[in-house]
Amino acid sequence: MTEDKVYSSTLSYPKEEVQKCLIYRLFGQVPARLVLYLLSWSGFLVSFMMRTDINLAIIAMVEEPTLSVTNTTQEYCFTLDDANATTAPSDTGGTLKWSASVQSYILASFYWAYVISQVVGGLATQKLGTKRVFGYAQLVTALCSLSIPWASETHYGVVIALRFVQGFASGLTWPAMYALVGHWIPVPERSRFMSSFQGFSIGIGITYPLCGFLIAHLGWRSVFYTTGSIGVIWCGIWYLLAFDSPEMHPRISLSEQQYIKENTVNTYAATRTQSVPWKAILTSPHAWAIGVTTFGRIWVHYTFIIPGPKYMKSILGFSIEKNGLLSGAPFICSYIASVFFCYIADKLVTRNVMSLTNVRKLMTALSQVVPGLLVLVISYLGCDINLVLVVWFLAVTLITASYAGAMANVVDIAPNFAGPVLAFAQTIHMSASFLSPLAAFQILNERETMMSAWRTVFYVTAFVAISTYVTFQIWGTSEIQPWNYTNGEPNVTEQEELMTENTERIPNGKIDDHVA
Repeated sequence: MTEDKVYSSTLSYPKEEVQKCLIYRLFGQVPARLVLYLLSWSGFLVSFMMRTDINLAIIAMVEEPTLSVTNTTQEYCFTLDDANATTAPSDTGGTLKWSASVQSYILASFYWAYVISQVVGGLATQKLGTKRVFGYAQLVTALCSLSIPWASETHYGVVIALRFVQGFASGLTWPAMYALVGHWIPVPERSRFMSSFQGFSIGIGITYPLCGFLIAHLGWRSVFYTTGSIGVIWCGIWYLLAFDSPEMHPRISLSEQQYIKENTVNTYAATRTQSVPWKAILTSPHAWAIGVTTFGRIWVHYTFIIPGPKYMKSILGFSIEKNGLLSGAPFICSYIASVFFCYIADKLVTRNVMSLTNVRKLMTALSQVVPGLLVLVISYLGCDINLVLVVWFLAVTLITASYAGAMANVVDIAPNFAGPVLAFAQTIHMSASFLSPLAAFQILNERETMMSAWRTVFYVTAFVAISTYVTFQIWGTSEIQPWNYTNGEPNVTEQEELMTENTERIPNGKIDDHVA
């Protein structure tokens, strides 16, 4: 078998390809699954850069309110009237006169549409494929980011509208990428591939310190021009390298395509013709368990992501640059942690240490119950800034275990309909992404410099995180559900015969081990 032959889209025979240029062939040496991993990782990284840039930038955009000089050690970690003490300096130069309620609506508006678009994303991906849905969603989000500086000078309502559009577009990305996993990633590799979704952690971790630097040196408008431009460039790379299925990939090797075929339940073409069993999904306690338990995980996570920078400034008294660095650092390390958790999850299953269901429950508890308890700890650490940062760091890091837990469970129970199932679960749990910051800002109510107000925020966060985990402990399972097979369960014998037939038709009975 020569290097210029691959399976056709029917997987029935090898066909000749047109000779490719040197650069194309050099890139063809990289495994297709690795390329897909890097695209997924970088895609979520860029998506979250455009999503979270405003969380820190808004501190510099808005005019600083006049604070009372009244101070007590029980309520504040810095003084407002002592020039020699640790303070929260007004180094942001904000000019926009947005009230606290307007700011909360701007930050939350992204997630109103984000929740709405989950089901749309599942349906759109089923019909159009991941390449189109994910790519166009990223492009729209990037164009909106580039427009935010203009919108901010016009009216805050325009900013809310742009964030709403961004949220709708970004909401399409998760169901789109989940749908790709069932077609591309063999079962033994799925937990590890799910770590690519943690590119969002790197995105958040990079964005906060980058924003702090840009704001301090170039002004807050440069934040949106930078993240939006990166998003547009990424879309070009995605268009060139992304493909909806192994059958459609022009460079994938026969050996890699055969391996994927042998270790996945279905093909991309087959699932495109199947109708989504919405009634079964909506009535499945296992699908509900994923949605409800991750609601709690999202709640605690977004407490760190959105009100977090405000806590860093108002309570710990950090400058905008230091705020960005310390707000983002835990998210960078959390990516490494997610890879570790996914690796451990795979090993526990493959070595029969624990059942897959118990592994999913263990990882979900680590990602939700433990961070919920750590949030309570933070509320009682007072002004011990070093200890607060350590516990904060640990809590954010542990949250990533969810991608070897409940989030990976989406593909476990319905590999053929991972996109629609995720859309359903996300509609439930992503509502926490706007309810969490809205609740926090409502509790704070212009009291963001008071530790007692933040303690209430953390109490509510801990309660939601821990209580919602109970549903997954009761109803969580890794068993593939009967409604995953709308046309009946696959005939394994026929699949094996097809693979044998394809192999026998290759000259000398050898499979080309040229990698995609």
